[in-house]
Amino acid sequence: MIQMTINGKQVQAPEGLSVLEAAKHNNVLIPHLCYLEGVHQAGSCRICVVEVEGARTLQASCMVKAADGMVVKTNTQRVRQARKVLYELMLSDHPRDCLSCNRNQNCEFQHLGELLQISDFRFEGERSRTSIDASSPSVIRDTNKCIMCRRCVTACNEVQGAGILNVQGRGFHSTIGPPDGLPLGTVNCSNCGQCVMVCPVGALGEHDDTDVVWDALLNPKKRVVVQTAPAVRVALGEEFGLPAGTIVTGKMAAALREMGFDDIFDTNFTADLTILEEGNEFLQRVTAAIKGEPAVLPMMTSCSPGWIKYVEHEFPDQLDHLSSCKSPHMMLGALAKTYYANRIGCDPKDMTVVSVMPCTAKKFEITRPEMFFEGLPTVDAVLTTRELARMVKDAGIDFTKLEDEEFDNPLGFSTGAADIFGASGGVMEAALRTVYEVVTGREIPFENLAVEPVRGLSQVKEASVTIEGCLPEFDYLEGVTVRVAVTSGLAGAKKLMKQIAAGTSPYHFIEVMGCPGGCISGGGQPRPTNKAVREARMKAIYAEDAGKPKRKSHENPFVNQLYAEFLEKPLGHRSHELLHTHYVERGRYNERVKK
Repeated sequence: MIQMTINGKQVQAPEGLSVLEAAKHNNVLIPHLCYLEGVHQAGSCRICVVEVEGARTLQASCMVKAADGMVVKTNTQRVRQARKVLYELMLSDHPRDCLSCNRNQNCEFQHLGELLQISDFRFEGERSRTSIDASSPSVIRDTNKCIMCRRCVTACNEVQGAGILNVQGRGFHSTIGPPDGLPLGTVNCSNCGQCVMVCPVGALGEHDDTDVVWDALLNPKKRVVVQTAPAVRVALGEEFGLPAGTIVTGKMAAALREMGFDDIFDTNFTADLTILEEGNEFLQRVTAAIKGEPAVLPMMTSCSPGWIKYVEHEFPDQLDHLSSCKSPHMMLGALAKTYYANRIGCDPKDMTVVSVMPCTAKKFEITRPEMFFEGLPTVDAVLTTRELARMVKDAGIDFTKLEDEEFDNPLGFSTGAADIFGASGGVMEAALRTVYEVVTGREIPFENLAVEPVRGLSQVKEASVTIEGCLPEFDYLEGVTVRVAVTSGLAGAKKLMKQIAAGTSPYHFIEVMGCPGGCISGGGQPRPTNKAVREARMKAIYAEDAGKPKRKSHENPFVNQLYAEFLEKPLGHRSHELLHTHYVERGRYNERVKK
């Protein structure tokens, strides 16, 4: 611990902190804008300036290390005046359309103005060149609102390792975007939306599909089906003032019903279905490898469309390692427009399927040609968690006062294994629960079914399971130790992909999620999403699992009924037709590479 003085008080702080962090450690608030804990620390906005005894100029507190004996003043007249001037200068090049901006009341720049008690707009002058880039189906860029904090640059380059966004140009003509002024939709962006998550203003946002969904809901000729992802139910409540990690599954179902959706289904249903398809695919590959037949290992999960697009661009020679399974919401869309439409006598052309997702990349996923079936999109629109919250408010629904309701069947029942898809490691854990029991007839030997080594927020997690006591038909697997890895975020994926490309990967099965922490931190989730929020959401995900009467995907009675009535068997002809897909090689400019 170091000893220092802040605003005349003797305080202590752990060694190694910045002045900003040391002040926060002692409950002293220093206003800031560009700094984002654990993500970005560059001192570009200078709002966090303080006086440090012995320094000639004001110091950016996020960049200066706290030192023993340091004397700091955070609220002098000189500091206060500097912050106001800096803020007003930024405001002079920023639109003042707060009431019509979707970040209204959830804008860090707006909040900072209130904190600094800004009441005058003293500076006017030439405005920066502005444009709106709507070329991506996932992310919208509005350079008019960019404050050049560079958070998105750090998230894209250092957190995700994608390198799509950088500062282009110099001085007053600087902008942030892809190189050469290229539109976002024309480059090798994964659409993960992590840039959107860290943007403090409305310069980056999801492609808004709320009007598309309202049009469908208000069309009496349309049967509108909605499905919700696992991670949405532990984050949606934050948009209505509830604590992070509050489970709002029942209220969400009730709100969707009040909004006018005809069928309220759960993507968790097809998360369970994914495990049966993907688990059998994994067994098929391992069996072939043991028997000396051609097999591509390690197999890698395919639930995350941001991750899929990343590997199509960056490691196109390794696409065979990906599972052929569609993501769960695409599976449900395909089943809604075939199995369910046939069941209720509805023409698929008269059905609109809406997915509520924590993810911006899924907006791109539904546009992929390989996701269409018989000329129709299997999912017609994707709403982020934030978009759904806006629609609930627009509908005049008092969300927190709603009584809990249930999803509709047959595509609304799920096991606890499906819930944990929302957290990094959940797909792997769900798969291990089922595959081990299918092979041995016994539950996986982890206490309370919790495969702890693949849980948590570490970038790369590993686990191994030795198969013992196999059923007779799987005796060739006796004694085999299956090694698995889990990563979340594209930087972690890159590490594991480099091992595969070099032929040194020690794993049999790898789970990859495109966003750090998994879907709980998706690009469409409520802001902020920091470490504490991730942990709260993750804890809720596992609580949802632990509270379910059935916690293994192969125990889902409606999934088993689906196979008996329609699909016949995992990896069967109809399953391949509806539930599986293929991937494409892509170049640097988002072009599909023809072979």
